[in-house]
Amino acid sequence: MYSSSLAEAPTIREPLHAPVAHLVRGGVTEGIHYGSVVVLGADGEVELQLGDIEAAMYPRSALKPVQAVAMLRAGLPLEGELLALAAASHSGEERHLAGVRRILELGGVGEDDLRNVEDMPYDPAVRDAWTREGRAPSRPAQNCSGKHAAMLYTCALNGWSLEGYLDPAHPLQQAIAEIVEDLTGQRIARVTVDGCGAPLFSVSLHGLARAAARITAAAPGTPEARVADAMRDHAEMASGSGRDVAALMRAVPGLLTKDGFEGVQVAALPDGRSVAVKISDGANRARVPVTAAALARAGVDPALLTAFAGEPLLGGGVPVGCVRPVRALDPVTVRACA
Repeated sequence: MYSSSLAEAPTIREPLHAPVAHLVRGGVTEGIHYGSVVVLGADGEVELQLGDIEAAMYPRSALKPVQAVAMLRAGLPLEGELLALAAASHSGEERHLAGVRRILELGGVGEDDLRNVEDMPYDPAVRDAWTREGRAPSRPAQNCSGKHAAMLYTCALNGWSLEGYLDPAHPLQQAIAEIVEDLTGQRIARVTVDGCGAPLFSVSLHGLARAAARITAAAPGTPEARVADAMRDHAEMASGSGRDVAALMRAVPGLLTKDGFEGVQVAALPDGRSVAVKISDGANRARVPVTAAALARAGVDPALLTAFAGEPLLGGGVPVGCVRPVRALDPVTVRACA
């Protein structure tokens, strides 16, 4: 049963994205990245919006902190680095695999119970090492395995069937859907299947930003605060060594951020300020600088964000350009490219 306080589900339509970043080479705009951006103030009001923040969209892995909150509310007792791993899109490093196996052990379940897809590690260097060593794809190596292990643990604790735990009608997924709606403040528009095989819930970019704000601004000791603390304290466990989201959480005190495939990122501060970004073409090269610019618009000290301005464009091995957020995101300083 839906709560009467929930907003209606976002409209399923072709999103009315807007330019969010320019690809500038040698002083000429070579390309334009379209997308949508929302910045919420500490009071939850929209302070900036670009593009279409109300259309139905898929948050992809940016929704994992919300899924982790749902599992804690259902009794999952994880804390610290293992809770961070439950909300992770991990790189497949050995510590990640060891953590997945520890979660399974705590839940009294095995690797054979995992139903995420088999894959090689997400991190290119780790994946290359696996290839050299002749190691095969596996379910623990897939970047969502921490979430799946935590799902199995939650099922075991509640006496729910392990079989079919990825079915949207399963009690676990029903519990997760309820919390997705609670934290986003809106009904789910559509349910499909994410890349790992888990149900994927469609909400709006605005709703995703609201959910992140509710997680970071929650009272200490609540499931929301526990997830935020775990991910911030163990940023590399929630992502991996060398990942931009881990570096961003280390750079900005109190920041929680999570990325997702297809150019999605959400970030929030302890006072409830939050941003959410969707890059239409899914390009990471635009996701990072656009997120940084949105955080600056939210009031984060720009000096903390200089490392996230994006990689330079090279010509003959020499920087000749950059991906530059549009003026609406960066109205004071339009960064010179090379």
